[in-house]
Amino acid sequence: MSAFLILGGSGGIGSAVVRQLVAADHQVAIAGRNAATLETVGDETGARVFEVDATDVLAVERVATQAKATLGGLYGIANCVGSILLKPAHLTKPDEWDGVVATNLTSAFAAVRAAGKVMRDGTGSIVLVSTGAARLGLPNHEAIAAAKAGVIGLARSAAATYAPRLRVNVVAPGLVRTPLSERITGSAAALKASVAMHPLGRIGEPEDVARAICWLLDPAQDWVTGQVLGVDGGLADLKR
Repeated sequence: MSAFLILGGSGGIGSAVVRQLVAADHQVAIAGRNAATLETVGDETGARVFEVDATDVLAVERVATQAKATLGGLYGIANCVGSILLKPAHLTKPDEWDGVVATNLTSAFAAVRAAGKVMRDGTGSIVLVSTGAARLGLPNHEAIAAAKAGVIGLARSAAATYAPRLRVNVVAPGLVRTPLSERITGSAAALKASVAMHPLGRIGEPEDVARAICWLLDPAQDWVTGQVLGVDGGLADLKR
């Protein structure tokens, strides 16, 4: 049994991670901004709940410290906080850019920083979430692709910095059916076009990505670090 902190633990992918970890008898703490949805997941799974703005670097450190004390230790942190913005650069407002970078890249940095400070007394695992769009040029993805590409660079540098004590890895999903993607999945035309972009013939489900995150968090994967695992139905690497 290990103990984990999941940032964004009430979201589509984050809550799937929590359910899978709890089902495997691990101890889990979840953190995020939406107290109501956090409590719902906490009530369902028994996960400990902490309210935090994941873009607040110092606040994430405090929550990681609290989670470690509450759970009696902390082996891993996964950052499942994210957003979607599909706009060309010239139509992206400065505040939208700032929001995308803060939500996707600053939160990832906060998770790595917190792990480096709080998980000093042993080995551990950090898992961040990027996107297939950071590995493949897709139109109208400039802001989100840039921020998520930064997540990959952050992870690889941190994997070198904290080895051999901490492992740092990334999952890079394609389109996943979550509340964040409802504007796409809720449109029959947009969904059809998105499915066609994925060689395996469907978009992802939260459980698809959660399995990869849980695998990378698992202490059994103690020889895997600095990797970007595409969980994207072939989106970024295959052309059909």
